[in-house]
Amino acid sequence: MKRRIVENVRIIDTADKGYCIGKDAEGHVYMVEDTVPGDVADITVFKKRKGMMYGSPSRMHTYSPYRSQPFCEHFSVCGGCKWQHMSYEGQLTFKAKTVENALSRLAKVQPQEMRSILGSPEQVFYRNKMEYAFSSKRWLTRDELEQDTPVDVREGLGLHRPGAFDKVVDINFCHLQDDYSNTIRNGVREFALNHGYSFFDPRSQKGLLRNLMIRNTTLDQWMVVVVFAHQDEEKIKKMMTWLETSFDKLTSIQYIVNTKKNDSIFDQEVVRFSGQDHIVEQLGSVKYRISAKSFFQTNSVQAKRLYDIVTELAGLSGSENVYDLYTGTGSIALYLAQTARKVIGIEEVETAVEDARVNMAMNDIENTVFYVGDVKDILTMDFAEEHGKPDVVVTDPPRAGMHEKVVEVLRALKAPTVVYVSCNPATQARDLGLLKDLYDVAIVQPVDMFPHTHHIESVVKLVLK
Repeated sequence: MKRRIVENVRIIDTADKGYCIGKDAEGHVYMVEDTVPGDVADITVFKKRKGMMYGSPSRMHTYSPYRSQPFCEHFSVCGGCKWQHMSYEGQLTFKAKTVENALSRLAKVQPQEMRSILGSPEQVFYRNKMEYAFSSKRWLTRDELEQDTPVDVREGLGLHRPGAFDKVVDINFCHLQDDYSNTIRNGVREFALNHGYSFFDPRSQKGLLRNLMIRNTTLDQWMVVVVFAHQDEEKIKKMMTWLETSFDKLTSIQYIVNTKKNDSIFDQEVVRFSGQDHIVEQLGSVKYRISAKSFFQTNSVQAKRLYDIVTELAGLSGSENVYDLYTGTGSIALYLAQTARKVIGIEEVETAVEDARVNMAMNDIENTVFYVGDVKDILTMDFAEEHGKPDVVVTDPPRAGMHEKVVEVLRALKAPTVVYVSCNPATQARDLGLLKDLYDVAIVQPVDMFPHTHHIESVVKLVLK
């Protein structure tokens, strides 16, 4: 479409994927990037999708009081931390509003208690996992494109530029994970360039170095996994040996040879080069074994606070039969097992359940059992008849929310308490709307797991009427 300028667009609210909602004088609505509610700007409309106009600011008239100075040199380029230009107070305000609006507009329910959003104690260096990509054609900055001399180094190691699957932003310093992660990543890049390692090109499917995963825990255990695009024993051994001798904090050094066209590693063999094949995290008194493929909450400190909230809202006394739906690696189930009579977890991903069972044994927990399969297929009235009806149901579904069959069974089970953990307030509200004739929304607790992003976690306690 032909680009056009719209003057004096008032930014009134946040939206999904880092966009904000703007309105012009005639009441037309726009999705505007790189703005903050309270801004007034002229915008350049650059696309129309499903009837919605998308734009970016071309001239600012008024700056929002919620604006702040971004602290990262890669802000607005790498695609992460899209709300860095908004104060953390502002972020929490609009995240809480997102949850409140979903409940009132979509579910049409009024909570008995709407708690203040729980902000993250750490707004930087809070992640315990980062995944980087190598690229033979990194994203060039504007200064590099405008310089007279050609760019010497085109290889890069960093994060994918949004909308450019074959290019990465070469990251110098990332504020998401402990600074030791920056030392590792920059060291790997330097080693690779100095020793003539080829970087992957997803278009031609050529190049040796493909991905780099760095994981750490609050116990200061570190894992590095290098993904190679093909088998080159000499170069793999050389890089792995260098990692082992260069970084004394690494407790797990592994690699993968992925010859597929996509980057997914879940069907790939992970080879342990040195150290353990896992690292260990501890939340409260529960320890968790985390392997290269394990899913685990990426903000460990805030995860413990989230699990404490779930435990509180579940109101366990030690006599309850608890169902944990979409249990993943059993992190919530094992946390709840300390104060429940029995916890039954259901999860579709078999490798996640394998991790859950290992963690159960590692913690000497005997009152938890895990089942593999789609929740909509496993959770039936016959299943409840066999295992006993639940006193408490904890459900933590993916962004799509619960399947309608799961909602139907929950309605039939009529558990006295349901604790619904969600990373998507919209689908959570949809499901609550289907349950509101049977359940009161007793407590709502928004939790910010990911500062400087639009993502928000919402924990809701439902009580049977």
